[in-house]
Amino acid sequence: MTVTPNRTAEAKAILHNNDRGGYTVPTADLYPYQWNWDSLFSALGWAVFDIKRAWTEIETLFKAQWPSGMVPHIVFWSDSASYFPGPDVWQTSGIAPATSSGISQPPVAATIVRRLAEIDRLPPRALYEAIDRWHRWWHRARDPEGRGVIAISHPWESGRDNLPDWDAPLSQMEVTATGHYRRRDLDHVDAAMRPHQADYDRYLALIDYGASNGWDDAAVSRHSPFWVADPGVTAVLLRAERDLIWLGEALGFDTAAIERRVDRLESGFEQFWHDKAGTYCSFDLRTGQHAQAGTSASFLAPYAGIDQHTDQLIEELGTWSLACTYLVPSFDPRHGDFEALRYWRGPVWCMVNYMIAVGLQELGAHDWAERLKSDTAALIAANGMPESFDPNTGGPVGGKLFTWTAALWLAWAGGSASDANFSGLTASTDH
Repeated sequence: MTVTPNRTAEAKAILHNNDRGGYTVPTADLYPYQWNWDSLFSALGWAVFDIKRAWTEIETLFKAQWPSGMVPHIVFWSDSASYFPGPDVWQTSGIAPATSSGISQPPVAATIVRRLAEIDRLPPRALYEAIDRWHRWWHRARDPEGRGVIAISHPWESGRDNLPDWDAPLSQMEVTATGHYRRRDLDHVDAAMRPHQADYDRYLALIDYGASNGWDDAAVSRHSPFWVADPGVTAVLLRAERDLIWLGEALGFDTAAIERRVDRLESGFEQFWHDKAGTYCSFDLRTGQHAQAGTSASFLAPYAGIDQHTDQLIEELGTWSLACTYLVPSFDPRHGDFEALRYWRGPVWCMVNYMIAVGLQELGAHDWAERLKSDTAALIAANGMPESFDPNTGGPVGGKLFTWTAALWLAWAGGSASDANFSGLTASTDH
């Protein structure tokens, strides 16, 4: 007799086991610190059965906010020998209020906080103001020319580390000796699922550039060897700005400045459209060259409230669905650079599926939204809660017992198929 796993109980256990007292690590050993957007998505899972703990997760992250407004992508609240590069490499001491990395990650905070506010209470005014400072940092530091597109200064800042989009910009870098270092990720995950060594050499060179310039935003924007406009970060920020307006109005703040930022991003987003690829693509701000194929971030335009090219996007999603078993792979499954197992070059990620599905649902593409939800549920039901999934076989990829996969099962994929539960949470007040 086959015993069906209780995935909901498993998901709660993963959150508890990855809890480090105020923040949740993505998974033990491989990622032993607080990661920015991992932590924020984990709050969706916590909110289902412990809303107080969900708020604590977010508040802990913002304790590490820099004076500039930047919220770092890693906060090193404790010591660990299982991860590289650690705080000694980033060299942010004296700049940051907590030991951290020197770059950020996609700003999902306002969107997550709005979800919590809808089921519980409005956030403290101080948290709202902290999120607004972070958004203003993105515009000032990553779009200093006011083009309406957000740049990333390091592939890790996109949250989609080794995407093929970054290959060409990285290849133009002159990589000087980065010194001997030992990658610790390969101690925990098959090398076939991780970025190549040449990628890591460039990642480390970019960290060295930022550290040598004291993580000065102006120096980075003017001279960083990697400076790429990313539709993923831009879409996430645009969505977050809209949600920040909702929060601001509810709290009694003047949101006129945020509305102007929304207008700029809305106008700028069309720059990502690439006619030859037939979708939204990143582009190198140093050379003006677009990437040549779509990624899962291409489908985040509806999530951002962008309704141009919707027919083409739906058609593109349909062609992707014929080229793989499960949606949405992180890169075009028809392309020669697609790799089903290698980190962000192919696998399906639950939190990206969630964001895409929310956008499709709001667009009115209910069947496609439900397809993404059902694919995500099927992947987790069959394979548990790894970091990501093979879009062809459905098999587990990357780290095991992963927080945001568990969180999205609790808050979305494992719930009812009804529209009312589609993007919302069914939270308990059990503390």
